[in-house]
Amino acid sequence: MAKVLGVGGIFFRSRNPQALMAWYQAHLGFPAESGDYASFAPTAMPAGGSTVFSPFKDTTGYFAPSKREFMFNLVVDDLDQALAQVVAGGAELVGDPQTFDYGRFGWFMDPDGNKVELWQPAVAAK
Repeated sequence: MAKVLGVGGIFFRSRNPQALMAWYQAHLGFPAESGDYASFAPTAMPAGGSTVFSPFKDTTGYFAPSKREFMFNLVVDDLDQALAQVVAGGAELVGDPQTFDYGRFGWFMDPDGNKVELWQPAVAAK
């Protein structure tokens, strides 16, 4: 049986894809190899990080206030700084950051109205 090895991309529609990509490059340090996409090597993932595939019940309120049927999660190395950067870029924060044993989370609405979750994985004990 063939098995999935990870997420190969996040694809979604945008009113102005190049402007939205430029916003992510300017405010979250996305790689700037292209104005159309960003690629992240698996080695860039910090210890304790992973990619999660998780369908939510269709009645979930977790994506609010976005009207979209999806939300994406981005792993960051400094949650507080990343949230400050997106606010400086005009994003609206959604709720307060939360801490769990597997890391810290914060949320914002991007310029296209997508709710984005930022995750700073907990540092693995040595």
